[in-house]
Amino acid sequence: MIDNSDFPNTKLDISRSDLHADCENCFGLCCVALPFAASVDFAIDKVAGKACSNLQSDFRCSIHNSLRQEGFKGCTVFDCFGAGQKVSQTTFKGIDWRESTQIAQKMFDVFPTMHQLHEMIWYLTEALNLKEASPIHRELSTALHETERLSQLSSAELLKLNVPSHRAVVNTLLLNTSELVRSKVISQHVGSKKSKTLDRRGADLMGAKLRGADFRGANLRGAYLIGADLRGADLRMADLIGADFRDTDLRGANLIGSIFLTQVQVNAAIGDEQTKLPHLLSRPTHWTVSEKRYKNKEVF
Repeated sequence: MIDNSDFPNTKLDISRSDLHADCENCFGLCCVALPFAASVDFAIDKVAGKACSNLQSDFRCSIHNSLRQEGFKGCTVFDCFGAGQKVSQTTFKGIDWRESTQIAQKMFDVFPTMHQLHEMIWYLTEALNLKEASPIHRELSTALHETERLSQLSSAELLKLNVPSHRAVVNTLLLNTSELVRSKVISQHVGSKKSKTLDRRGADLMGAKLRGADFRGANLRGAYLIGADLRGADLRMADLIGADFRDTDLRGANLIGSIFLTQVQVNAAIGDEQTKLPHLLSRPTHWTVSEKRYKNKEVF
């Protein structure tokens, strides 16, 4: 839970459990509202607003236990940060989108906006739990409170919301948080060759051979790490917000203490029982399969 002492007259009851997908309380919004194209991640094309052919009448997936085998790897990676149940049960008060075309379109249009708001809530919640960010905790708390307030708006108000403008404010605070967390490591390497490896924001590291790399305190915001070899890498205190971990090999890597890492990024990567994750994130069940698939190529 987040401390609400700065806002004694307003209820702000946010739990990490609220920021994970709760499919039992959602009307299958990610399976309907969002589009996807036939690719390595999805076996078929689907336009926005059309229900996936695998979605059943009870909003369960008919191939949930075999999504990867059936060519729907992208579904096993996605997490809505709890936006699905928020739209279904709070914004639309439990009204099923199948009840009317008008309700359906509004719900589908609101879902992406709520997804962004809940993603920001996730990051702000994490920042508030970092002791290094204590100098800006009040500003972070204010931003968290405002983001949660926006997520409670009506569907009409949400559709008018200027999300990029609000995200810019939040991003500034997250950047400040990152600098506070990484400052000790950065100060130790000022003027050294190591300092150059600490700033890899937006770097193209696709397929890079980075086995055992020391990325402690590095800025890897938005870095392209698709297919990179990060086995045994040290990513403690690294800023990983927006880093693309699709098929990144994280077997044996240490991500404990890294900041702004999400379940979506972890789900997209390859890992094993030796991969060390922040305690709030779960080890994907498909990692066991990935490990078996890769172990015959090279013994770690």
